[in-house]
Amino acid sequence: MLNNIGPAGLLLIAVVVLVLFGRGKIASLMGEVGKGITAFKRGVKDSTDEIENASSAADGGTARDVTPERERDNA
Repeated sequence: MLNNIGPAGLLLIAVVVLVLFGRGKIASLMGEVGKGITAFKRGVKDSTDEIENASSAADGGTARDVTPERERDNA
């Protein structure tokens, strides 16, 4: 069903949405979506930085082997 929507159908849907909600409402909604995306990206970056800082501080910046003793020979 959605495969049959062409450019004219998308234009018609856009016009109907614009008439129903108005230009101001859509603009404010898109602004809120943009703020949400920005906050999400900032949160992901902050948590990634926090994990990297914690792991480098905990082991001195080098990787360590965490395999249990009894399973080291099985590899």
